Amino acid sequence: MKLRLSRVHFPVTTLGPGKRIGIWFQGCSIHCPGCISADTWSTGHGHTTLAALLERLADYLPHADGITISGGEPFEQPDPLVALLVALRSATNGDILVYSGHPIESLTQTLAKASGLIDALITDPFELHSAHSRPLRGSDNQRMHLLTALGRERFAQYERTLTEQDKSLDVMFDEDGSVWFAGAFRPFAPAAGKR
Repeated sequence: MKLRLSRVHFPVTTLGPGKRIGIWFQGCSIHCPGCISADTWSTGHGHTTLAALLERLADYLPHADGITISGGEPFEQPDPLVALLVALRSATNGDILVYSGHPIESLTQTLAKASGLIDALITDPFELHSAHSRPLRGSDNQRMHLLTALGRERFAQYERTLTEQDKSLDVMFDEDGSVWFAGAFRPFAPAAGKR
């Protein structure tokens, strides 16, 4: 199965509990102003296969506490997203958090196919000029949905007011020397961005 992938990093520590695998899909039609991941909007590159992605993740999975999938917009590639979730669920006991800039009400068809595969889902577009007082969200309009018992166990702790500890970013380096930031701290959206 083909998909568009922006990047993969491990460990990511700012987008959920523990040491996480971060997977960023490539392609987003929402284009939230102020998005840290504007480089993931284009659909013209990042083409790969699910098999190649899973091979890349194999070394990280035994060491990961969870997986965070963001973008770009993962739900704009629904079939590859569901296939990835199925493969991840069979390969790890860690939790799976997925970000979407779409409201949950517009995701029902894909969520039905992914039932039990996503532990926590953060939805709704990032709003640059909205308040930011909740962890794991770039703006307070974004909603967290705890979809499984594991999701409630791991993510209920984030239903609170933002603390100083939450105001952090992961800094990562790609093989070509590019520097990336990941986190949900203002003025950034909850994703990754190339600087």
